[in-house]
Amino acid sequence: MTRPIQVLLADDHELFRAGIRSLLQNLADIELILEAGDGREAVRLCEAHHPDVVLMDIMMPQLNGLDATALLAASSPHIRTIILSMNAHEEYVLQALRSGAAGYLVKNISPTELEQAIRAVARGETYLSSAISKHVIAAYLKRVSGETTSPLERLTTRQREVLQLVAEGDTTREIARKLAVSAKTVEMHRGQLMAALDIHDIAGLVRYAIRTGVISPER
Repeated sequence: MTRPIQVLLADDHELFRAGIRSLLQNLADIELILEAGDGREAVRLCEAHHPDVVLMDIMMPQLNGLDATALLAASSPHIRTIILSMNAHEEYVLQALRSGAAGYLVKNISPTELEQAIRAVARGETYLSSAISKHVIAAYLKRVSGETTSPLERLTTRQREVLQLVAEGDTTREIARKLAVSAKTVEMHRGQLMAALDIHDIAGLVRYAIRTGVISPER
């Protein structure tokens, strides 16, 4: 008997998780095995339990879905990640694909499309929501050819982690504890990302993080 496709769902809204949970329960050969409320928890659970597919919200506290996806792509490349977002904007889709996502779904999709996406990425394919226009895909192909990269894309994954935590209001000591590094290391990463972005104050980092989708304006 073939093992069902094992799915981990990462989203910080319980009501949304409940809705997805209900949908997946009705799908044959697809099993929701784990849930996470933030990106850091999602990475930890994935590395411990190795699901086949991760449904990853793009906007989560502690560690956003894009950077969680990048960490998983590096540590567990066999795990296929689908980004979930309310936004079909080109920049979000490009960031998701460059982070290693195998799929990108806009949250107003139908249950049928959700099932199609899970099955497609589990087979090793890439799946983009039907709401994503062809010019976004063309822009992605242009980006991967090496023609252009944004300042955010040039940051390391660790620098993006620090950017998110700084923008969420964490102190240097709190960031050091969450990342299991020294305060001096946090200060080094913060200095490097400020230099890379040409932003030299915390308020500017917060505005940049909101503008580029690293954090939600609601946080």
